[in-house]
Amino acid sequence: MILAGDIGGTKTYLALFDKSANRLENIVRFENQNFPDFDSILEEYFKDNQQRPENVCLGVAGPIVNGSCDLTNIDWRIEAGRLEKEFDTVFLINDLVATACAVPFLEDEDIAILQPGITSNEGRIGVVAAGTGLGEAFLIPAGENKYFVLDSEGGHADFSPRNKLETELLFYLKRKFSRISIERVVSGSGLIHIFEFVKERFSISDSENWEKGLSKEKLASEIINRAVQNQSQVCEKTLFLFAELYGALAGNLALQFLAKGGVYLGGGIAPKILPFLTNGKFIEAFLSKNRFENLLAEIPVKVILNEKAALLGAARYALGERFKIIN
Repeated sequence: MILAGDIGGTKTYLALFDKSANRLENIVRFENQNFPDFDSILEEYFKDNQQRPENVCLGVAGPIVNGSCDLTNIDWRIEAGRLEKEFDTVFLINDLVATACAVPFLEDEDIAILQPGITSNEGRIGVVAAGTGLGEAFLIPAGENKYFVLDSEGGHADFSPRNKLETELLFYLKRKFSRISIERVVSGSGLIHIFEFVKERFSISDSENWEKGLSKEKLASEIINRAVQNQSQVCEKTLFLFAELYGALAGNLALQFLAKGGVYLGGGIAPKILPFLTNGKFIEAFLSKNRFENLLAEIPVKVILNEKAALLGAARYALGERFKIIN
């Protein structure tokens, strides 16, 4: 058995991977706000004296430095050395690395295709995921169905507007923050920033102040729900702009890495906003790179629908058979 973990800024998933059965078992979701640290979640998971596995692999939302991670969007520190007192082998990897490691094992029902492109089994693969934050990771084929894995903090690169409206968004955010990263607009919190910008920019207000008193996570979720159900003009405009920004980002990633093996959208937001990703605006922004439009048109673009992908990838990485991280 392998203990697999997906630890984000908002929630944590833990599961056991049974290698002989080739599946995840005992999957449990924890809301991070209900726990002071990750150790408390581990204690809760094993409270019924469940047999602890020897090997652990945790995908964590932040950079790994000397075997430790200070998570980007929650005040937690996770140290492999400390966990090794309880488990024989501990792997600490970036959460997007974990998601990327799941890609070769995804089934047809685990993905939605935004652009079929031209499949290349030897092509590099890019993964970008908007959730609480924004992450990126990459797979480089190494032959014999093996891959080198590149982690990244590309979500914290600068936000670069492409037109007048996006420039207005940039200056709107400059009133709040000293520096605007792409995560400020393409993430759960970014969705809220765009929502507030759209209300001000277009002088739109809903008949009811439904957003008052909602937590950030619930507000982002409600914006999506109201947009998908055509219940709010401001929410719909928010999602249209969000999808275009997401598409432009994915196109940049494809160019920077020449991801001819495909670009995959992970994270919790993309599956929930599929109608806004499939209406053409996302792919239009993805392709809008002038002389490189034809090249980008050949790159498959897919949404990962399986919300347990990072758990699966963490377990697969722990097996040590297919992946090696390039530091």
